Amino acid sequence: MKKSKIVQINNSYIQNQREKSKLTLAEKRQKNRFMASILILVVFLFILPTYNLVQSYQTLKDRESQLVELENQYQNLVAEQEERAALVKQLENEDFAAKYVRAKYQWSKEGEFIYNIPGILPQ
Repeated sequence: MKKSKIVQINNSYIQNQREKSKLTLAEKRQKNRFMASILILVVFLFILPTYNLVQSYQTLKDRESQLVELENQYQNLVAEQEERAALVKQLENEDFAAKYVRAKYQWSKEGEFIYNIPGILPQ
């Protein structure tokens, strides 16, 4: 084995410099840990509002779809109400009411025969 030709000086100056470099390295590690903890805290603080925002957006979209469904139901009910109002107005006429009852409920006068034809009966 060869001996190294490099001689390391081990005096008080070198030892002081090593201690300073160790302290500097320890300070850097401590600063890095502190910055990492702050970064984690900041990320956490941004995640919570983002989650709440996404949840609120989903709720809003659900409510919008419910609103559309309810508006469709409302339109259907309005149309049905108009049809029934028209039927009530027509039923005020005695001739129409008699025809309606005879067709819908197969009511007949004495001696009459009733033949059902699909699609002709009023609703």
